[in-house]
Amino acid sequence: MCELFAMSSKLEATINFSLEEFSRHGGHTGPHKDGWGIAFYEYNDALIMRAPEPACESQLVRFIETNAFHSSLVLSHIRKATQGDICLPNTHPFRRELGGRLHIFAHNGELPGIMNGQRYPLGHYRPIGTTDSEVAFCLLMEQMREVWRDQEEPPLERRLDVVSQFAKQLDETSSAAQANFIYSDGEYLFAHGHVRRQDDDVIRAPGLYTLCRSCHPNRDRRPSPIQGVKLSTEMQEGERQHVALTASVPLTDENWEPLVKGEVVVMQQGKIVQRVYPQ
Repeated sequence: MCELFAMSSKLEATINFSLEEFSRHGGHTGPHKDGWGIAFYEYNDALIMRAPEPACESQLVRFIETNAFHSSLVLSHIRKATQGDICLPNTHPFRRELGGRLHIFAHNGELPGIMNGQRYPLGHYRPIGTTDSEVAFCLLMEQMREVWRDQEEPPLERRLDVVSQFAKQLDETSSAAQANFIYSDGEYLFAHGHVRRQDDDVIRAPGLYTLCRSCHPNRDRRPSPIQGVKLSTEMQEGERQHVALTASVPLTDENWEPLVKGEVVVMQQGKIVQRVYPQ
C-alpha cells in the first residue's frame, strides 16, 4: 500500500525531507519500494522530484536529505505498485496545468473499474502512464475545467463541490475501491480519506489522518518530531505559525485525527478551513 503525506502552513517553512523514516517505508522495512515523489509549491508552480526506485536506494533522495527546501505547501507519495509498470510515468505525484497554475495529485489504493472507458470516458486530459491513479486524476481535471473556465479564480465552494463529487465517484467505482487521495491547486490542499490495508492486513478506515499545529517563537514547547520530515520556520516577533498535516498513518506521538470514510477536508495556510462528510 502507498504512503501519502502533505503539509499546508501559514508561513513558508524550511523542510528537510531526511526521508530516513520514509526510506524505511520505501524498501527497508515496508513494502513501498516502487517509487517516490515530492512536490514543493512556489506560488502557482511547483518543484517536483520523483523517481521509480526505492527511496532507500535513491541518490536523488540523498540530495534531498542534504538540502533544505522552502515551501508552505508540500505533497509527497511513496509507491507500492498495484497496477502499471514501475516507471517514471507511473510515479506519483501527477501534475497538470489548469487556469494558469499547476494542479498536483497523489492517490493511495486501488480503483477497480475506473479504466473502463465507457463508464469513465476521458476528455481533454489523458494519462501519460498506465495507472488507475492517473486516470482518476485526469477525470478530476476534466471536471475542474468548467470551474476554472472564467478568468477569475473560482470560489472555494465550487472547487470543493467538484472534489467532493469526484471523491464520491471514486468511492463508488467498486466495492473493493480504496480511494484515499491528496490534491492541490496551489492555494488549497484537499484530502479525502477512505479505506486502506491496515497493519493487521484488513482493509478498513481510516485511510488518512490529519494533525493541526500552532506555535509561537520562544513561547511554545518544541513539538514532537515528524518521522521523516523536519520543519522549521523563521518567524518575526509576534508571528504565529500554523501547520496542517495529513498522512496515511500518524507520524508523531500526538493525537492525529482519523478521517471518516468518505470525508473530504480542505486546508489553507496551515488550518482546516472546510469539511465535507459523506451523506
